[in-house]
Amino acid sequence: MNDKDSLPPSEAFGELDQMWFRLRSITHGSRSGGEWPLRLQFLESYMLLIPIMGQGSITVDGKYCELKAGSVFVCQPGQLIEALLTGTGEQSVYILRFDVYSQHSMLEEQQPSRPAETHLPFPVEGAIPIQSTITYSKLCESITGYMGSLNPLQRLLAQSRFYELLYSLLSSARQMQPTDTGTSMERAMLYIEQHYREDLSISLLAAEAGTSIRHFIRLFKQTYGLSAIEYLTEYRIRQARRLMLPQTNYELKDIAAYVGYKDVPYFRRKFKQITGVAPATFMRNAKLKIAVCHGSLIGALLSLNIIPCAAPADHPWAEYYRRKYETDAVLPLAREESLQLQQLTVLRADYILGLEPAVSRRMLPQLQAIAPAFLVSPLQKDWRTQLQFIGECVGRAPEAASWLRNYERKAKSIRAKLAQGPAMGKLLLARISGQSITVLSTRSLAEVFYDDLHFIPASVVDLRLSNQTLTPEELWSSDADKLLFIVDEDAASQAAWSAFRDRESLLPPDPAGLSRVAHLPPYPWTEYNSFTQELVLDSALTLWRNRT
Repeated sequence: MNDKDSLPPSEAFGELDQMWFRLRSITHGSRSGGEWPLRLQFLESYMLLIPIMGQGSITVDGKYCELKAGSVFVCQPGQLIEALLTGTGEQSVYILRFDVYSQHSMLEEQQPSRPAETHLPFPVEGAIPIQSTITYSKLCESITGYMGSLNPLQRLLAQSRFYELLYSLLSSARQMQPTDTGTSMERAMLYIEQHYREDLSISLLAAEAGTSIRHFIRLFKQTYGLSAIEYLTEYRIRQARRLMLPQTNYELKDIAAYVGYKDVPYFRRKFKQITGVAPATFMRNAKLKIAVCHGSLIGALLSLNIIPCAAPADHPWAEYYRRKYETDAVLPLAREESLQLQQLTVLRADYILGLEPAVSRRMLPQLQAIAPAFLVSPLQKDWRTQLQFIGECVGRAPEAASWLRNYERKAKSIRAKLAQGPAMGKLLLARISGQSITVLSTRSLAEVFYDDLHFIPASVVDLRLSNQTLTPEELWSSDADKLLFIVDEDAASQAAWSAFRDRESLLPPDPAGLSRVAHLPPYPWTEYNSFTQELVLDSALTLWRNRT
C-alpha cells in the first residue's frame, strides 16, 4: 500500500451518485493511558479509523503510517492492517466498517465484455486531513447511539448520519492539495497505480515526482529495483491476471484493452515475459480445480494466483482469500479422512495437494484414485523448494519461477534501503509460548532476516538448532541490538510479554531513535510459505520504527 495523501482523481468522485453505502458497525476505543491496539487482521470490508484524541500508527500491507487526531484513515477490503494508539493521557478512536455498492454490478450483467474492478472504487484511501475533529466526534457519538437502538427508524437515522460523515470526509479529500508527506518516488508509483490504463510516459511521471527525467529514471530504479516502465508493465499484468480468473469469463482482447494495451499480440508477449506462460495457458490453468487438504499449503497457492476449490474450513486464510478474491466457491473440507474423501470424490478436482504427515501414506492411494495427488514434505523442503514443487505438481512451474525472481529482486531492493539507513546491529528473533522462549532460526521468518536481508544474528543464536530455548536472563544478557518476538495469544504468553515490555526501558537507547523491541501475533507470521515470507519482507523496514 502507498500513502495516498494526494488529491484523488476527479473522475473517481464523478461516480459517487452511482454508489450506495451501508455502515456495518461502529466501535469506540478509549483509554486514559497505555496502548490501544487494533489487532493484526485481514479486512473484509472498508474501514474508517477516526482518532479523536491521541496519536499512534497504522501498518497497512507492511507499510507504516502515522495515525493522529486531525485526520481520518481509510482502509480497503483485503488489506492486512494493524493499528496502535500510543502515549499517555486521554485517547479516543472510532472504528467504522462499511460496504460500498454500485450500479456497475447490474450494468456488468448487461455488458459482459466489460471487465469490472475486483473491489468497488471508493474514491479515497489512506490518510485524509479533516478540518474539525469535534464535528466527527459528534457525528460518531450520534451514530453510535442510533446504531444500538431497537427502533428500526433510529437505525435508519444512524445510516443517514453516516452519509453526513462520508460527505464531510469526501469534501475534505477533494479540497486536498498534493503534499510532501510521501517521497517523490511514492507519488510516482501511486500515479502509475491510479492511471495504469492510460498512456504514461517517463516525462509525465518525472513531472508527477517533481524531478528531472534523468534523476527520476535513476532514483526509481534505485528505490524499487526496476524501472518505472517495468513497474507499469508488471502492474498492468497483475491486474490482467485478476481478470482471468474463472468467475470473470472475459475475452482476451477486452482484458488487454482494459489494462492499457491496444495491441493484443504485444500484450501476449508482455504477459508471457512477466508470468512465464502465455495468456491462453494461464486462463486454461486458472480453470483447473485444485484442492488442498492442509491449510499451510494455501499460501503457496495464493502466490501462484490460485484459489483452491476446496480447503480446510477452520484455517484463518479461508476467510482471507474468500474476501480478497471475491469467491464463495471454496468447499470447506471436513476434518475426518472418510468425509474428506467423500467430498473430494463429488468435487472431482483436477489436482489434490496434501501435507505429510497430516495426510498419511495410507490415504494417498485413495486420493490418487480421485485425481492426481501429491504430498508435500515440510521437513525436506524449504519454502522456496515447496513453491517450486507445488508449481510443478499443478502445471505452474513458470509462474513459480517468475514469483521467485520478483521476490529476489524485492529483497535486493530492501537490502539496499537498509544499508542506506542507520546500522541495525545484531538481531534476535524469538517466540514466546507461555513461559517458554524459543529462538527462531530455520523454517521460520528468521530466514527472511538472516538469509535474504543479511541481518547479523545475535551471538546467542545458533542457526544450526531448530528448537533452541533461552531463559529470560540469557535473553536480556545477550548482545542483541534488536529483538523481535512472536507472542502467542494465551494469558501466560501475554503476561510474559508484558514483563518483557516493562524491561525494555532498561535497554540503552537506540542512536537512531528507533525501537529496540517489536512483536507480532502468531498468525500469520508463524506460517512457513512464500505468501508469509513476502509479508515479512514487506514489513522489514517498519518493524522497529519508534511508535511512541
